[in-house]
Amino acid sequence: MFHLFWLLLAFSFLLEMFVSNRRNKMRKFANEHLINNIVEGFDAGRLVFKNVLLIFVFIFCIIALARPQWGFEWREIKRKGTDILLVIDVSKSMLTQDVKPNRLERTKLAVKDLIKKLKGDRIGTIAFAGDAFLVCPLTSDYSGFMLSLNDLDVDSVPRGGTNLSVAIDEALKNHSDEKVEDKAIIIITDGDNLEGDPMAAAKRAKEAGVNIYTVGIGTKEGELIQVKNERGSFEFLKDKKGNFVKSRLNDKLLGQISLETGGVYVKASGSEFGIDLIYDRYLSSREKKELESKQEKLYYQRFQLPLLIALALLLYQTGLSSKKEVV
Repeated sequence: MFHLFWLLLAFSFLLEMFVSNRRNKMRKFANEHLINNIVEGFDAGRLVFKNVLLIFVFIFCIIALARPQWGFEWREIKRKGTDILLVIDVSKSMLTQDVKPNRLERTKLAVKDLIKKLKGDRIGTIAFAGDAFLVCPLTSDYSGFMLSLNDLDVDSVPRGGTNLSVAIDEALKNHSDEKVEDKAIIIITDGDNLEGDPMAAAKRAKEAGVNIYTVGIGTKEGELIQVKNERGSFEFLKDKKGNFVKSRLNDKLLGQISLETGGVYVKASGSEFGIDLIYDRYLSSREKKELESKQEKLYYQRFQLPLLIALALLLYQTGLSSKKEVV
């Protein structure tokens, strides 16, 4: 009712504007009582009527653009996709700048590019360093996933170090309720493992029928790790003995983990990070499982009706003369 009031108000304003504008132009041309003598058969009422029709054409076009809907049917909507669990290294070695801006930030940028490709797939994140935690459970809410991804930093896991073994076990635990063919685990790390037995964890993954895909980020030459000190300035990380810590890519270990589980290892480069390649070649080609099935109301689009009325009025208005009919 409120919208109808404003529509009528706009209609009145437009009508007055059209009529006033026409009258002003006529008055500039000649006195009002001389118009009928100059233009034989001129009918001011018909001119107003033509303007009214034009306004109604405009109104019905606006209504059509609003895409009115009424009437609906219930339809079953099935969503299919693959479950992808990302296991991301957030240890201090990921602050190394042999990959710009640093290993962790480059990883986050690559994951954001992956999100643009997903269509119905669920994705989740496990962050690990000396321990591992589920940061974002498997979800198709990509906006929510992005929020958790943006919050990832080297403080996301309180316990320092790098433990690939506990990261793999945490991933397996969060995939335990899925079918074997539906499990996809992608580990993104520099492979600089400091504790645990990652190959033993890889064997457990193999026994569970899980393929682990690994993405190695960094260079074999490595670089010193820059961290912020208490004063907020950057300094190079030192070990307990006071020696500078240099982090190198351990692609041999990552290759062994993937080989053990039947997965694939990809070394990240400037042009091809590796996640896209894994998704395009190995995950997107999988048979998509049904992730969700629900009933939804599908409303019928009715914009055709006001559009048809607008077209009919426009044709009628175009062919209507502003002169009186001669009998």
